[in-house]
Amino acid sequence: MTKKTLIALLLLVAVASIVPFVVSNYRTFQFTLVLVYAIALLGLNILTGYNGQVSLGHGAFYAIGAYCAAVLMDKAGVPYWATVPAAGAVCLVVGFLFGLPALRLEGLYLALATFALGVSMPQLLKYKALEEWTGGVQGIVIAKPDAPWGLPLNSDQWLYFFTLGVALAMFLLGWNLLRGRVGRALVAIRDHHIAAEAMGVHNALYKSLAFGVSAMYTGVAGALGAIAVQFVAPDSFSIFLSILLLVGIVIGGLASISGALYGALFIQFVPNLADEISKAAPWAIFGIFMILFVYLMPTGVAGALRMLSERQKRHNFPAAKNEEEVP
Repeated sequence: MTKKTLIALLLLVAVASIVPFVVSNYRTFQFTLVLVYAIALLGLNILTGYNGQVSLGHGAFYAIGAYCAAVLMDKAGVPYWATVPAAGAVCLVVGFLFGLPALRLEGLYLALATFALGVSMPQLLKYKALEEWTGGVQGIVIAKPDAPWGLPLNSDQWLYFFTLGVALAMFLLGWNLLRGRVGRALVAIRDHHIAAEAMGVHNALYKSLAFGVSAMYTGVAGALGAIAVQFVAPDSFSIFLSILLLVGIVIGGLASISGALYGALFIQFVPNLADEISKAAPWAIFGIFMILFVYLMPTGVAGALRMLSERQKRHNFPAAKNEEEVP
């Protein structure tokens, strides 16, 4: 990480820390959800953007993380902060186990398998045998935590800062993971799995780990989302959530860490903007926004910004001429 990049990140964190004090509680809640979605999108990007495994069912892992947090808080009285790593651990195991049989599937077949997982999850949560734990169609209501240690913050502000801390930790973990040997192995498998295996990369292990780590990120996001919304119900985790997460990584930028944040801003605020533009057909407006983003920025927001930055560098520092005048 260059000095310039580090300074930019510190400035970004400083601005993010000021946000809850200059906007309303509702806006603070919305920005909390932006951080939640950013964690989930980073997890999906690890799997799809960096490893090339397309998932249409990550809403299921989000639901597992959310219900894990809600059940632990409601039934066992576990502190809210302890449910976040617990949800991540559960989803890590579930994702890894799901990734094992998925090793035989690639491309559209894997997408269909994950789609089936996303479609079936709401029905499984309504199953009568699990109703005692999941609350059935009624769901589970949980309390929003108050600020600890007598901090002069309301519940929305404290939860924003708590989510911001978790998001920073998850993004730092993802940056270290993807910039090292594991990240190079994931990209090598995505680009040419036969060549990667010939170079000594254990394809099966890395693909299963990618599924597990991706599910862990999404589970952590689900737990934070449940705590923020204070309610979980099966219909909140329909297949539309999985599709929305996939839209987020495409709009934000595939194989981009910063793209997770741009995608999160898109899926949180653009539907609200579309609803303000047209109450009759908000999702038609949302579809138009999607088409415009994909058409104008085919590599995502992160890719477009990267291209602009490189163009600016070429403009400010033109290549030195190699030709010399002969006397």
